[in-house]
Amino acid sequence: MNSKEVEEKTGLARSNIRFYEKENLISPARNDSNGYREYSEQDVEDIKKIACLRTLGISIEEIRQVITGENTLSAALRKRSRQLEGQITELHMAKALCDKMLNDTNISYEKLQVEQYVTKIPEYWSEQENQKVFKLDSVSFLYLWGSFFVWGVITVLCLLVSLLSYGKLPQEIPVQWSGDTVVSLADRKIIFVFPAVCIVIRYLVRPSLYTKTRMFYYYGEILAEYLTNYLCFVLLSIQIFTILFLHDIVESVLSVLILDTAVLIGLLITGLLKDSRPKKT
Repeated sequence: MNSKEVEEKTGLARSNIRFYEKENLISPARNDSNGYREYSEQDVEDIKKIACLRTLGISIEEIRQVITGENTLSAALRKRSRQLEGQITELHMAKALCDKMLNDTNISYEKLQVEQYVTKIPEYWSEQENQKVFKLDSVSFLYLWGSFFVWGVITVLCLLVSLLSYGKLPQEIPVQWSGDTVVSLADRKIIFVFPAVCIVIRYLVRPSLYTKTRMFYYYGEILAEYLTNYLCFVLLSIQIFTILFLHDIVESVLSVLILDTAVLIGLLITGLLKDSRPKKT
């Protein structure tokens, strides 16, 4: 059966099905005559199984381990069950504290006395779930550089550079280099592609980055946002480099990429160091 038929049978979007294939969780056959995918009934069953496990919060990597036999389904389910039990307990505790505070009809920020609701404050701060909250607070530096605002600033700058430089550009501008040598030219209108690509990165590439990073990192969402802005920052740098190159101000695109990478690593290390810095007692 074809992709459309699989969509109808599973109720999943084609993008999800293709993603599972890309991750080697399914391997549909190919028609020798036209190269099209031909899904079997077993493929459909596998897709439904994978989708079910994903709704339970089991990661793609863990599902892959189950499929390849590196792990058993029961072990993966037990692990996820324990995680959910912990989350349920934490949610019950948070709700109980909220309800306790709401019982005070005169509660306000000004009158709030934490000791009335939390008896052992240091121990309460050190609880696992609360530590997660404080860790996220401590990486606010990374949140800043991975924020929608920063992406918006970079995209607007790309657009402004395009508008301000377009009239002064030659009819053809370099778009590809080999070392320091230009190997490809394109119409100067391509300068407006840079802000457009920033939008594509934000709304098409970022979801894929998040899917990849959340498999292995607790801060997957932060890293996905951060990498998104980094890619847009590289685009802005190359755009500015192209203009400076045409005016014989700079010559090497490699130096620009090295500088961008240094900025990325520097900001990332700074943010992580702020996270790992010992807390004052």
